[in-house]
Amino acid sequence: MLNINKTLAEKDLNISLEGRLDTMTAPDLEAQLSASLGGVENLVFDLAKLEYISSAGLRVLLSAQKTMNKQGSMVVRNATEEVKEIFEVTGFSDILTIE
Repeated sequence: MLNINKTLAEKDLNISLEGRLDTMTAPDLEAQLSASLGGVENLVFDLAKLEYISSAGLRVLLSAQKTMNKQGSMVVRNATEEVKEIFEVTGFSDILTIE
């Protein structure tokens, strides 16, 4: 299960994820991003409560990064050690801005 909490202020969108971002939940996040990214210049993902991310979840983050490269910036914050390790093993730590 994945809880997606979005906060939009002007052109800044904060998305906090709680639970598991996997094959079952990635389409939900992808759909919400498609509906929300228009006009957004700063996208922040807060992963403090994200327990797990699969390749399907990584693909959604990569897609969001590609979109934000054209219209602003994207930052990943508060990733857990488990999620950071997945980013490092997959090379995503070189692609994403992780704080």
